[in-house]
Amino acid sequence: MAQASAKTWSSGFTFILAAVGAAVGLGNIWKFPYVVGVSGGGAFVLIYLGCVLFIAIPILITELWIGRAGGHSPPIAMANVAKQAGLSPQRWSMVGYMAMIVGYFIATYYSVIAGWTLAYIFKAGSGFGAAEPAAVAAQFDGLLADPYALTLWHTIFMAIALFIVGRGLKGGIEKAVTILMPALFAMLLLMIGYAAVEGDFSTAISFLFSSDFSKIDGGTVLVAIGQAFFSISVAMGLLMTYGSYVPKSVSLTKSALIIAGADTLVALLAGLMIFPLVFGNNLDPGSGPGLIFQTLPAAFAGMPGGVVFGVIFFVLLAFAAVTSIIALIEPIARFAEGKWQMKRRNALLIFGGLAWAIGLVTVFSFNIWSDVAPLGHFEVFAGKTPFDLIDYFTANVMMPLGGILMALFVGWRIKPKVLADDLTFSNATVFNAWIWMIRVVVPLAILLVMVEELSPGTTQWLLDTIRAALPF
Repeated sequence: MAQASAKTWSSGFTFILAAVGAAVGLGNIWKFPYVVGVSGGGAFVLIYLGCVLFIAIPILITELWIGRAGGHSPPIAMANVAKQAGLSPQRWSMVGYMAMIVGYFIATYYSVIAGWTLAYIFKAGSGFGAAEPAAVAAQFDGLLADPYALTLWHTIFMAIALFIVGRGLKGGIEKAVTILMPALFAMLLLMIGYAAVEGDFSTAISFLFSSDFSKIDGGTVLVAIGQAFFSISVAMGLLMTYGSYVPKSVSLTKSALIIAGADTLVALLAGLMIFPLVFGNNLDPGSGPGLIFQTLPAAFAGMPGGVVFGVIFFVLLAFAAVTSIIALIEPIARFAEGKWQMKRRNALLIFGGLAWAIGLVTVFSFNIWSDVAPLGHFEVFAGKTPFDLIDYFTANVMMPLGGILMALFVGWRIKPKVLADDLTFSNATVFNAWIWMIRVVVPLAILLVMVEELSPGTTQWLLDTIRAALPF
């Protein structure tokens, strides 16, 4: 069994920058602000913050602790911790393998989607060819329909990610996050200033923060739980691997609070960047990913300074994507170093090349395989392309299942004294509350989200059934 390495982050601050960079991705930029706006605004934010505090942060601490205690990539870290606890290393390493594989497969398609941001840096720089708004929006469809262009940008983006990870922890990942993350925050604030001047800031504030408690129901709470869980990027192996580099002097509990808080802050700031421009140009705030690559480009094309700020916007997105994908690739590189004693560059040539090749499945799913549904004979998978299936199984099955197993492993199979000796909680009451949450609250909450994602409406049916059975 591979031993823990002596590699550590240069400082706790560098670790937090890297972890926040891993958590902040393209989904934060478009999805979270819109979910807030249509789910009760400030009322939803309060529910979401509660979910972050009682679900996201406890599981985040759990994954970071496994990483630091196990001192390696997810499979080896899980095996090391299980062995120390007198449990089966082989059995529990399977949870680590699942987390690492989830992150790896996400990296294969994330590179393709992130490649769109690179293409749009140049499109924005050209003013989108001085096209009319409808034609600007149509450019995105043209990009998706072109497998050669998608392959080119996927290749460039994957090469950038592999180059950074190939330079190691301090020479690659640390240098990247210490440059990209401050730059990302600076560009985010600059774009908010631009949006405040050129857009409808007051309507955006109302959309995001006006509290409408009538929209809060069981379904909304489930959305908040799911958003909190997925937003911080747990159960993908990356935070376990980053946690393996955290020195003992750094408090994991305080770090988890900062990471989750910064992730939420960036998501809300993204809303203040995007929605003033959306409402100021009478655009649709609910167009999902199309908001980024169709709706906003049409706005930039017709706004003062649109060329400059359009470029800044897509550079910002590219930076967020880079800091996320290097975290997704690092676990497999670390694993290959420890398990097979491979040189990092050789590991990345093999596994990075394979990730690039698997990414072509996503590329073709948007064009030449757009009508291919490998599991279409099952009703639940009808119309799902190969990309849709990869996304479905990683996000809806493997990630939630991995999160549940990690919580149960630490909550029920690790002695509380071992955890208390390594984690710094303010007092015993808070520590005991954390134990109770990862034993009961977190697994049940993630399970509810998983069931709802796999079978929409099941959770509401269950709640209605329980309510009907109650005598009051």
